[in-house]
Amino acid sequence: MQDAAVRRAQVAVGAAYAAQGFGYATVVTALPGLKARTGIEDDTIALVLLMGALLAAAGSVTAERVARRWSSRTGVVVGLLAQAVGLASVAAATSVPPLVASFVVFALGLGMVDASSNMQGVALQHRVGRSILSTLFACLTVAAILAALTQSGLARFGATTGPVTALVVAVVVAAAVALTVRPSLLPSTTPHAPSAGVHDGVEAAPHHVEGIAPGARTGVAPPDAPAVPARTPLPRAGIWLFGALVAVAFVVDSAVSSWSTIYLHDELLASGTVAPLGYAAYQGAVLLARLAGDPLVRRYGRVRVAAPTGAVAAVGLFVVALVPSPGAAVVGFALAGIGAGTLVPLAFSAAGELAPARLDDVVARINLFNYAGALLGAVVIGLLSEVTGLGPAFLVPALMLVPAMAIVPRLAVRAPARTSATP
Repeated sequence: MQDAAVRRAQVAVGAAYAAQGFGYATVVTALPGLKARTGIEDDTIALVLLMGALLAAAGSVTAERVARRWSSRTGVVVGLLAQAVGLASVAAATSVPPLVASFVVFALGLGMVDASSNMQGVALQHRVGRSILSTLFACLTVAAILAALTQSGLARFGATTGPVTALVVAVVVAAAVALTVRPSLLPSTTPHAPSAGVHDGVEAAPHHVEGIAPGARTGVAPPDAPAVPARTPLPRAGIWLFGALVAVAFVVDSAVSSWSTIYLHDELLASGTVAPLGYAAYQGAVLLARLAGDPLVRRYGRVRVAAPTGAVAAVGLFVVALVPSPGAAVVGFALAGIGAGTLVPLAFSAAGELAPARLDDVVARINLFNYAGALLGAVVIGLLSEVTGLGPAFLVPALMLVPAMAIVPRLAVRAPARTSATP
């Protein structure tokens, strides 16, 4: 790709990530206003959120089929338009049934955008030949923070008018991105057989992921390179390994996102001013980790970034679970964000190299692990807290990170013996 085309594609894919993050954060921060507007109860909200995760997974599966028949570019655009329609319907809902129906449309669109933008991001990283995925995920994080700030700023218009206005803003964002990015997105995310690739985040010779897919190759192909057969088998072992790493990272993310404020306020008796700081510290750390992630990977490689940041996340959660202090909890949540911010893009980066000819399929399958982890983090912590209290319940994601670190060495790649390039 020419430099100008690469830059346009990076901006377009980053905008897709941002629109996804802005829409989701707007919905979850609008829940108090939606409760007041529609009369929906907390237990129904919990069921709707559970349904939303399952529907987003269905959207991810749909994105795989759309990419196979047309392209992931189509999945991004269709998903964003569905997200915009769902957000507009949520904003218009004044009772529970239309609200739930609207959320169905939104969740399906969200899952499509999630999977399709990841397909685009991994493929774009292959095209440019250097680590960029952490920066793309940072776009999502920045947009989520901006959505929360937008919600806060519009709250002065009233308990229901403010959230509805914020949802309208999110509709405009999703629709605008859908209508403007398509020409700059990658028309195809299935690369040809390469003659060069990326070695653990650094340019290198042809390679495969150690212990997972001997013979799988990645990188940018010369224009005359023959296509890899379309029926290349899916690397199931690699999908399960890297998917498990993604799932654990999302267990951490969901646990902190769902329960950090409640833990600080209800169990540690932090004030209303202090209680949200745990989640704020977590999101701030996620953002910093993602902004620093690509330069660190380019210099040190994936393994030497993932191993220490994952360990830091585990230490942070152990602090939260074992030191019942508001200050310690805020620090612990921030440390957890360092690991959660790096592990997800690194896992997707490595997974994208398992079978480049089946890139869309692999990324879509890995993407399903997002929702499994999110459900575990929200539901298991909540159920366990009824027995142990919320503090000790945070031992679950901490302990899950320990065996997950055994997967980290598989993020590396090694160059096999050189063979002559096929003309």
